[in-house]
Amino acid sequence: QVVHAHKPHFMALHCQEFGGKNYEASMSHVDKFVKELLSSDAMKDYNRARVYLDENYKSQEHFTALGSFYFLHESLKNIYQFDFKAKKYKKVTGKEIYSDTLESTPMLEKEKFPQDYFPECKWSRKGFIRTRWCITDCAFDLVNIHLFHDASNLIAWETSPSVYSGIRHKALGYVLDRIIDQRFEKVSYFVFGDFNFRLDAKAVVETLCAKATMQTIRAADTNEVVKLIFRESDNDRKVMLQLEKKLFDYFNQDVFRDNNGTALLEFDRELSVFKDRLYELDISFPPSYPYSEDSNQGRQYMNTRCPAWCDRILMSHSAKELILKSENDEKIVIYDHIGPNVCMGDHKPVFLSFRIAAGAGKPIANVHKCCVVQ
Repeated sequence: QVVHAHKPHFMALHCQEFGGKNYEASMSHVDKFVKELLSSDAMKDYNRARVYLDENYKSQEHFTALGSFYFLHESLKNIYQFDFKAKKYKKVTGKEIYSDTLESTPMLEKEKFPQDYFPECKWSRKGFIRTRWCITDCAFDLVNIHLFHDASNLIAWETSPSVYSGIRHKALGYVLDRIIDQRFEKVSYFVFGDFNFRLDAKAVVETLCAKATMQTIRAADTNEVVKLIFRESDNDRKVMLQLEKKLFDYFNQDVFRDNNGTALLEFDRELSVFKDRLYELDISFPPSYPYSEDSNQGRQYMNTRCPAWCDRILMSHSAKELILKSENDEKIVIYDHIGPNVCMGDHKPVFLSFRIAAGAGKPIANVHKCCVVQ
């Protein structure tokens, strides 16, 4: 429906955790899904496509479970993709699917984050895939990213900012340094996927439970804190919030939905570290995670984590200049979420729709290099 409404000429779709949580059992369904998508009636006007699927889960040292899809509308002429090995652009024709071992594909860069970034998770699948494109002399990178999650609500609550936000900061900095290093010409870039950005848990809890008293529950054998209960001081000591490692049960979910959760945006602080390197349009949609996976509960959040804007579309400051500014009242640039009332898994996808201004890339990209094609 979103594709039908916006009719994009170039569409990039970034997926994380391809094959699902039980990828060993479910990965076998992926190929059929992809082929049906490529041949579907909804996509019939997209006569060129590139699909990159990291399905090789038996290679734990490389497996990221990332999937990057790129669809080109039949009306779009002269689009080129960069070959990182040959260091030149190649004209995109036909439909091609690459899966299993993406390491040997010269049309992308893929990397899994070093294991010591997140040592408590033995086989983390977090990493990134980068592709580079050229449309009408405008070159840009598209980076599919998946950053580290919060392993425990209790640990996230202990410090502000939490230890997990520090881990994400390190990994995102690694990606940004990588895509602007000296190996290739610098171009504008868009980084989008599951950043796992969370609200500042300590500040959120202290705000939501400002007038509550806290009860601490400890394990009998280890004395470790296993649960925090926040009760109203009066009103029959009503429970406002229960917090465990994987439980965030707040009594009033409307606070996360009303006015798209705008009241909580002040606690969304992880991107502030990168304000000199990354730009984001204003958020006007509710937290994208964690939604219920019950197919009848499309709007409901799960009581596992504090709702947060995990899924984002970020860009370099030069990429911001590529986006055509509206010269009239027509809303050309749209940053929103997909399927507000439809169950789409625990993450609600977000999308950015815009037009690239004619000739916008010329001051940034080296036009002559951009047009070297094979």
